[in-house]
Amino acid sequence: MFSLLLALALASQGQPLPQPHLALVDANVIDVRTGDVIAGATVVLQDGNIVSIGTGAPPSDAEIEIIDLEGAYVLPGLVDAHTHLDSLEQAERALHSGVTTVRGASVGSYRDVVIGKMTEAGILAGPEYLGAGVYVTPYIGGGVLADARLMHLAVPIETEDDLRTLVRVNIENGARVIKTRGTERAGTPTTDPREQVYTSEQLQVVVDEAAKHGISVLCHAHGDEGARAAVLAGVRSIDHGTYMSEATLLLMKEKGTYFVPTYTTMIDLIEPGGDYDNPVVKIRGLHMLPHIEETIKRAYAMGIPIVTGADTSYGPESVVRITIEMVNFVKLGMTPLEAIRSATVVATEMLGISDRTGVLEVGMEADILVVSGNPLEDIRAVQDVIVVISNGRVGLNRLPFGKN
Repeated sequence: MFSLLLALALASQGQPLPQPHLALVDANVIDVRTGDVIAGATVVLQDGNIVSIGTGAPPSDAEIEIIDLEGAYVLPGLVDAHTHLDSLEQAERALHSGVTTVRGASVGSYRDVVIGKMTEAGILAGPEYLGAGVYVTPYIGGGVLADARLMHLAVPIETEDDLRTLVRVNIENGARVIKTRGTERAGTPTTDPREQVYTSEQLQVVVDEAAKHGISVLCHAHGDEGARAAVLAGVRSIDHGTYMSEATLLLMKEKGTYFVPTYTTMIDLIEPGGDYDNPVVKIRGLHMLPHIEETIKRAYAMGIPIVTGADTSYGPESVVRITIEMVNFVKLGMTPLEAIRSATVVATEMLGISDRTGVLEVGMEADILVVSGNPLEDIRAVQDVIVVISNGRVGLNRLPFGKN
């Protein structure tokens, strides 16, 4: 099982965690492109990649390690396309929930970038982290401490020069995505999530500067005006999107903009505990919840690509997980296969990494989730995570349950 102490001990010796030569036997392998299942399959992994998938016996190699899945179901590792995790403990919780790839949604520093570098170096088993660094927003608060060049930016950060500088500083520090905003927050009692923050022209500056470096932009937007401005500016995804109108959704469809609704976090707003526990926020959440439900249903009906995002830091009190988001997507009208695709191949297409992960195919990275039941029949099966492998490194293995 993935251990932070083991990872850090190996790191102190300059040694990455191993990518063992593995054979997963007696597996039911789900093809997320078609929904087909290969029963009784053997999946062979070597050097972090999938080298074969078939129904034959595993290679007769004395060095190969066998994991008997006992008929469990295998699907690609999941993607959390909107996260705020910024510690090793939080990364471990994400990994143990089945998430092998995350896209940052800002942490106020470059801790997300460093976690990503640690995973890339093999110091951590995962997840792979596409960090965003400092939020491109008018008031970055403590984010000014992330890089000395940020202390010279005017407050609020609104001019073209300042916006471009913040984007460049993020990218120079290793950010692999940029996060900006179209509207205010929902999770604080003193802000109205419908209030527009940046204009389309300002957002275009952010998108343009990021594009110079081959970097995409995700945009926080609940209100329709801010979301529409962001879509017009060319952002890669609208995250949240609670109050979007049909006209804005049609524009997203036209431009190929992805939708990351972070729906389960909206439920967290209205329930005790979790990441939010404020009476004003709860009342607001009760108003927002039916709106986001309707928006998701309309986006789905229009064929807008919808992607999973948890909008949590995976803290010790967090009750939001990608597997819960998938279950909720099915409740809102998706088929189980569509919900699985939203967390795998559709998500990796949005992130621009579908050439190496998001599906179980020969030559792809060994990003693998094993669950006990068939999620194509009952999507809730994804919540029973028993094995997680990220880039060929075993992050979690609960098998075998019995003793010899």
